[in-house]
Amino acid sequence: MISESPKEDNKMDKKKTQKQKGCGCSTFGQDASTNKNILKIKWQRLIFEGETCPRCGSTEKELEEAISTLRQSLTPLGIEIVLEKEELPVSEFKKDPLQSNRIWINNRLLEDWIEGEVGHSPCCDVCGPHECRTVEVKGQVFEVISADMIIKAGLIAASQLFILRKNEPCCEGT
Repeated sequence: MISESPKEDNKMDKKKTQKQKGCGCSTFGQDASTNKNILKIKWQRLIFEGETCPRCGSTEKELEEAISTLRQSLTPLGIEIVLEKEELPVSEFKKDPLQSNRIWINNRLLEDWIEGEVGHSPCCDVCGPHECRTVEVKGQVFEVISADMIIKAGLIAASQLFILRKNEPCCEGT
């Protein structure tokens, strides 16, 4: 595109620079290198001798279903779903068993997105005598984190990608 004046060239250069900097006016919630909105889902669970407990194993199946549904729903809106699975070493699990079977969506715990509470209950042989993480939502306790909970939290988090914060300065001169 050829512009008519140096002033127009300057405006176009300024907008290009702003977009590259990720200033927020057109790239809020986006990966600056790809210009895509990113919904990062991180799941942490106990792995002991290559295995996890049945509770975490079931959550993994629910997580995969939720990821598939979120991708179908959010990809057309320009949102990329990034899943990161993290192993919790036995030594860390023994210090704090509630660290296992945790899900973060855009660096915020799943239960925070859906107004849930963390609890605990006995689990299995893999977990030993330790009580494992549960999530309570509206008085109902879940040992396995369901696809529905993950999808709900993911959709709420995705909606936040499109909200510009009020009273925050955007690009200089715009």
